[in-house]
Amino acid sequence: MPIPSLIQDCMHRNPLTVSCDENLTQAIAIIVEHKLTGLTVTDEDGVVIGILSELDCIQAVLTAIYNEGDPEHVLVEDAIDRDLHTCKPSDSIVEVAQDMVNSRQRRRPVIENGHLVGQVSSNNILWALMEHSRRKVMGSRGS
Repeated sequence: MPIPSLIQDCMHRNPLTVSCDENLTQAIAIIVEHKLTGLTVTDEDGVVIGILSELDCIQAVLTAIYNEGDPEHVLVEDAIDRDLHTCKPSDSIVEVAQDMVNSRQRRRPVIENGHLVGQVSSNNILWALMEHSRRKVMGSRGS
């Protein structure tokens, strides 16, 4: 098995997404049910427009409560982070990992030819980095 070095080696294919016009409580239910740290948000044409993290959800619910509103009436588009950082399947895991650390973002949509082809999370990156390190050490012991 080759050492993982590209995003395509560790990305999750066919990630769950949520539409920007969905109710936030529905998105939260998906996040909780699937034990995710967030979701990729798409518009009506399926184009990636942002990320909805657990913290974005908490902030939106707190804002609704503080303003004596009902979190049930908040839409995903009102809570998402539109500061979108993406990567390609052919990108280096190390470079994407460093950019994720610098931007303090735990997940990245993986885009190829303008289409969402996967998603990589900090958990995927951590696995790949440790696998890379472990195989490198094991390879040097065999020499």
